[in-house]
Amino acid sequence: MEARPELAALLENHRGEKHAIILHSYPDPDAIASAYTHKVISEVFDIEADIFYTGKISHRQNMALVRLLGVELTPYDNTVTFSQYQAAVFVDHQGTTVEEVLSTLARDGVPVLIVVDHHELQERLNPEFIDIRKVGATATIYACYLETGIINLDRTKKEHTYAATALIHGIMTDTNSFIVAGPDDFEAAGYLSRFRDSELLGLIMSQSRSKAVMEVIRRALGNRVTLENYSIAGIGYLRAGDRDAIPQAADFLLTEDNVHTAIVYGIVHDNGSEHLVGSMRTSKITIDPDEFLKDVFGKNIEGRFYGGGKLTAGGFSIPIGFLGGDHSDKYQEMKWQVYDTQIKHKIFVKIGVERDISGLE
Repeated sequence: MEARPELAALLENHRGEKHAIILHSYPDPDAIASAYTHKVISEVFDIEADIFYTGKISHRQNMALVRLLGVELTPYDNTVTFSQYQAAVFVDHQGTTVEEVLSTLARDGVPVLIVVDHHELQERLNPEFIDIRKVGATATIYACYLETGIINLDRTKKEHTYAATALIHGIMTDTNSFIVAGPDDFEAAGYLSRFRDSELLGLIMSQSRSKAVMEVIRRALGNRVTLENYSIAGIGYLRAGDRDAIPQAADFLLTEDNVHTAIVYGIVHDNGSEHLVGSMRTSKITIDPDEFLKDVFGKNIEGRFYGGGKLTAGGFSIPIGFLGGDHSDKYQEMKWQVYDTQIKHKIFVKIGVERDISGLE
């Protein structure tokens, strides 16, 4: 796998600084592992790095990863200031889901220094260093940095073992347990296996699904519409803390016979605001989730796409706007019917089918 020695030179030029590592909304294991590893690498260059995230960490494996590895994550809200940082680092995303964070960085005069990601180029940020590769996980890229000697991993150092363990977990989750992994992902995992804590990894991976997740899966199964090998399910309203259940439900629907693509979506309540949030999973190699979701949902008034993705997965988030907020049950049901119908119509148009959706439940 290609090495990027210039990252070490860049960090050396910024020795002694303080950096903010920014995660995407509702960070997953790949994002958390990559951020933790970047923090470990930064310490070699006397760079103090803090990790920030928006949304919530609710998936049980993510919670276990953070707790067992002792990863320190700082939740972002409107009281956060970045004025004490000299630069920002984005891992596993390119800022499209954290516009408020970008505004705060700009307000405080903090430049974006580094972007490391495995998703398609979004052209949202203009960093000094950018490394975007078509691999299964951002963790794969960080494993390459380690393997090519940016730091020398030592099994006797706890933080090194934790980084290797977290990175393997990130690769496993983003490649569906290596089912969609490429040669670089396997090579990275082979290298990391020499330093991982297998018992710790087992504890993280063995977390069961919560009742809330099972309920969302139940709703997805009951509401799904299956046609042309697509399984499409609207699940209604759910709390922000249960948002991670949406991609889990999409993963589950993809296991049904004769289904190659699953899309699950719902309206997520979060501190008085509402977003229409969805996840897409596909096993069909000719379908590009990034292109698919960008084409279906388009852009906002600022020209930013509502959705995007990578090789086999993608997601979208669309603000409800002035129609959001708490209202009567009857009003919410009417609102959901409108959004559910519109989403299904857009997806049906994209996949080239004509379907009367006026009577769909």
